[in-house]
Amino acid sequence: MISVPSMTSDADRRAIRGTTYSLSWRTGSGGLIRSPYLDLADADGRRWMRLSALSSVHTRTAADEAMTISEPVVRTEADALVVTIRTESTAWAERILELRCTAETVELTLEAAGDGDLADVTILGGDGILPTGASGAFRSGIDALSLFVPSPTEPIAFVRPVSSAAVLGVVGDADPGRLNGIFSPPPLALAFGRSPVESPIDPGEGSWLGTWLRAPVDELRFTTMRYDPIDGAALLRLSYEGHTRVAGRWRSPTLVIRAAASPGDMLRDYHADLVRSGCAPEARVEVQRWWREPLFCGWGAQVARGGAPAPDLCRQEVYDEFLQVLDSASLDPGTIVIDDRWQARYGTAEPDTDAWPDLRDWIARQHGRGRRVLLWWKAWDPAGLPADECVSDAAGRAIAADPGSPAYLARLDAIVEGLISTGGLDADGFKVDFTQRAPSGAMLRSAGDSDGVWGIAAVHRLVGRIRQAAVRAKPDALVIAHTVHPSFGDVADMIRTNDVLERDTAGTPVPVAEQLRARHAIVSAVLPHHPVDTDQWPMPDREEWLEYAKAQPKYGVPALYYLERVREDEPIDREHLAVIARSWADYRRGLR
Repeated sequence: MISVPSMTSDADRRAIRGTTYSLSWRTGSGGLIRSPYLDLADADGRRWMRLSALSSVHTRTAADEAMTISEPVVRTEADALVVTIRTESTAWAERILELRCTAETVELTLEAAGDGDLADVTILGGDGILPTGASGAFRSGIDALSLFVPSPTEPIAFVRPVSSAAVLGVVGDADPGRLNGIFSPPPLALAFGRSPVESPIDPGEGSWLGTWLRAPVDELRFTTMRYDPIDGAALLRLSYEGHTRVAGRWRSPTLVIRAAASPGDMLRDYHADLVRSGCAPEARVEVQRWWREPLFCGWGAQVARGGAPAPDLCRQEVYDEFLQVLDSASLDPGTIVIDDRWQARYGTAEPDTDAWPDLRDWIARQHGRGRRVLLWWKAWDPAGLPADECVSDAAGRAIAADPGSPAYLARLDAIVEGLISTGGLDADGFKVDFTQRAPSGAMLRSAGDSDGVWGIAAVHRLVGRIRQAAVRAKPDALVIAHTVHPSFGDVADMIRTNDVLERDTAGTPVPVAEQLRARHAIVSAVLPHHPVDTDQWPMPDREEWLEYAKAQPKYGVPALYYLERVREDEPIDREHLAVIARSWADYRRGLR
């Protein structure tokens, strides 16, 4: 029997009660119309938030400000009570906030009717003018104390005060305020906790309120989801940047709100919800035996050598020297990753024949030893591509490859075919990097024949096209990416935990093995059937490198980055590599 929440009414208040929450609001002339807030509480009546009924769907040419708000209308469905709140808008002919209340969830969706190019869309708050004369931006009041953010950042703060901002998306790098694209995209989910923050990695005790976005991945055409708090209140902001055209009716991604015993439970509920709603693939990944073999990636060894920029050390003779070190230590990786940069140009990805005189033969020699070879792939880079296959800036300069361009996608298919097929280089797959470099900006323009794909949806199309072409050329090809979102389960075969960070918000170094543990918990919750590439870059010192290496088999596929030294004054000796060899041997015994 389907459980439906109950509703009660008295003279001035209505309330909907589910199994784990209540949602209530004042009625009449002194109610929601004058003070547009609904109280969301737990089953015991402790309030989680004063949920703002205002929201905004801004466009390039019009700010969406609510001029009047209607009394809520409630209808009954088979498994839910649905609350509809209509708003008179400065930007749309009609705009509606829908709150669908099931037994366990409250689900918020915005609907707009009219024409416009989406700019910022705000949920849990928006711009408006109230009958009281109050105007400007309004936010939902937040009664939680802590916020769980399922994405690595610098400073490290998976758990942070609820007053701290957060960004989840596909735009970032190592510059100040932008080192939040380590997972790109990360889970589009946040959890609010009753208890204060005790650790930047481990959530505290107490109950949690989970929130996440539900939508088909091709509708995630925004670059970032931002949690914007101020003075005990907050809203969520989706940045569409003017690249999504609305002509008629548009519905936003749905914000799902559900109680959870822990952030981990919230992430598992999130994955299950996206699968159940058809927004994420349900099928398990068909994991090939060789995918789980230990990896050697040359990047850390390139950097540690010094004497030249690390990309300049991606050379055939240098990698042959790395292999000699591996052989001397009785280390036999099942997979070699040729890292940055084997290409003459990133965008066209033809091998640099000065650095790699015969890359096909080198790969064949690794195959002869029972090894596979992956090629590092820098996503988005336009080097060597014609401007009409790229996203361009206001001056017409190419700034990123455009996965919305059929001409670029055809070129990408041919590139991958040449790299993976037995008639080409015969490589075995890709380590896809820099997905956080998705183009971002209202003044950027897609190629002329583009269908306007943007943001997270564009990352999915780009990585998906690489994988489709790779599997077409070689059915057991492997694509590794740091796309930690349930909807990317069909475009990435293995999930990489990506670069290690340094310190928490107090400036205290965070042990790298602890960072790996926290990241693995997130990945395994939202992509439970995918193997995990545990990465190994960068390491602060030799001691922590060894601790990280010992922890790797517990959390996924071991990846070795360092061979000769970790730092200039910390050489790696035979006894250190012997630790790695023993760890790999134990790991391989577990694969049988």
